[in-house]
Amino acid sequence: MISGLEVVLRSFLFVLILFITTKLLGKKHISQLSLFEYIAGITLGDIAGEVILSEDSKISHGILGIAVFGIVSYLADIISLKSKTLRNVIEGTGAVLVEDGKLLEENLKKEKYTIDDFCTLLRQKNVFSLSEVEYAVLEPKGMLSVMLKQENRPLTPKAMNMKMPKDKVPQTIIMDGNVLYDPLKKAGKTMDWLQVELSKLNVTLENVFLGQVNSYGELIIDIFDDTVKLAKSQQRPLLLATIKKIQADLEIYALQTENKEAKKMYQKNAEKMLEVEKLVKVYLEN
Repeated sequence: MISGLEVVLRSFLFVLILFITTKLLGKKHISQLSLFEYIAGITLGDIAGEVILSEDSKISHGILGIAVFGIVSYLADIISLKSKTLRNVIEGTGAVLVEDGKLLEENLKKEKYTIDDFCTLLRQKNVFSLSEVEYAVLEPKGMLSVMLKQENRPLTPKAMNMKMPKDKVPQTIIMDGNVLYDPLKKAGKTMDWLQVELSKLNVTLENVFLGQVNSYGELIIDIFDDTVKLAKSQQRPLLLATIKKIQADLEIYALQTENKEAKKMYQKNAEKMLEVEKLVKVYLEN
């Protein structure tokens, strides 16, 4: 009878072996699995479980079995990279389920999917009516890719000829009340800037659970005390309001003056400020 201590020691050993094997095989094997990867994953786990709990199983045999399956999986990945034909055999190919808005029942049957299964996949894509779908493909790893009909696609700024600001990845500069100096430097900010921004929000560093610098260079924070409401930054709205006021003032000056040259100058600059407002409005609105 295998002792409890030996089970514990074997478990720790095979957790380490499986961890190393998975790391060597890469992140692909812990994402959506292909049929081959699914089989390999189950077999590796079964080998480890058998060796851990069976008194008759040798640890060396278990390690050898895991090594063989690990090598086979690794070679399968290499072959898949080099040959499209073999990649289709190992990983499978996608199946078109909807084409030109029509459901292809034969392909659905070939993939052993019922209409309920298909509708479930659609709902997972936030699509609740087949009439909205132009094209749908069941990917080799079981995911459904959907292209909606033109009239059902979300309206984008590009479709409306709107210029949008370029987003930058937010930098997390505070975590659990501690400053992360590398992201702070990457965001182009200093400790002096951070202290000033925290003082504007009337918050101390120790009270900040999470702090990030957004695309506009503003400090966005979340504090430990969820009952306290923080004021939103008004810098951008204030700047937009100032631009609008300047434009309105110039128009008023143009109406009040009797001097033709001054009137012309005020009108010209009011038009320029209106153009400036149009350009920066999308950046400065909350």
